[in-house]
Amino acid sequence: MEAMSVDIAIDHPAGSIAWARDRARSFLDGLVPTLASEAADTVVLVVSELVTNALRHGGGTCTLDLAARPDGIEVAVHDPSPHAPRMRTPDLDGGTGGFGWPMVNRLATATSVTRHKAGGKTISALLPR
Repeated sequence: MEAMSVDIAIDHPAGSIAWARDRARSFLDGLVPTLASEAADTVVLVVSELVTNALRHGGGTCTLDLAARPDGIEVAVHDPSPHAPRMRTPDLDGGTGGFGWPMVNRLATATSVTRHKAGGKTISALLPR
């Protein structure tokens, strides 16, 4: 299997999360061999979570990189904020979240946060095929 990748700039907040999910689904649909539907759904869920957090907490714009590798699908989201996501107790009553980053870490075989000298960061998650 040959590695495939795509970069997607997301700079329009209105509808951009659904747009990112659609782009991810299109990318996954083009892979050979195809992903099992459950694996594809997991990738799309992680894309949705990371893009949502980047737009909400990372400065309002981001870039999504998707790469198909023999050992998994890499989802990487770049945003202008230097602040890494943090584990916190999910808020069950106030609606302030806290579920996403722990979920991404449970679903991924590996996650990383890379801060860039020029500013911003990249959050990556490797998901099983």
